[in-house]
Amino acid sequence: MKIGDLVRLCASHGASFGVGIVVELVEKKCWRTDLLGRKVDWSKIEPEPHAVVVVKGNQRTIPITDLELWDEGR
Repeated sequence: MKIGDLVRLCASHGASFGVGIVVELVEKKCWRTDLLGRKVDWSKIEPEPHAVVVVKGNQRTIPITDLELWDEGR
């Protein structure tokens, strides 16, 4: 994934925001309650790659593992 790519949320993540464009790549920590539980301990995890995505004029920072490239031909 790179800046300028068109992306959408992976189908396995349910909710959809349509298609957005990647404007920045960053590293952030992301506490996944489904895997790690409700009690947050930031020292237990490392930062992971995220994409800053513009969707309908709004910026969202989303883990890259939750995104898929959008194919205009589909």
